[in-house]
Amino acid sequence: MEVPVLKQGPFLIATVQAALTDEDLVHLRRAMVERVVIARSLGVIIDVTAMDIMDSFASRTLREVAQMIRLRGAETVIVGIQPEVAFAMVQLGITLEGVVTALDLEEGLNYLKQKFNSSA
Repeated sequence: MEVPVLKQGPFLIATVQAALTDEDLVHLRRAMVERVVIARSLGVIIDVTAMDIMDSFASRTLREVAQMIRLRGAETVIVGIQPEVAFAMVQLGITLEGVVTALDLEEGLNYLKQKFNSSA
């Protein structure tokens, strides 16, 4: 499943609209790093509001995406982790250590705007 990516000023917003397979996650990782370079983005928001489960592979892949994007000079914010998903992740010891998270898209955009002092 292709994850739609919207450019909002110097930022990219990827909206996960359904559960992703491992193959989809690998494709997302590659696509996001490429899009950051092409768009010369300062920041990326990955909206996972529609994900009702996040296993260890998904969380590790999102962490890798954030690290790769950071190496390209941009910041990643993951937004929209549902309460029950957060609860399950903590119970299973799954973390997004080193990755910025925010409640929703608005908070994620505000974080990036503050970080880069942008009026985007």
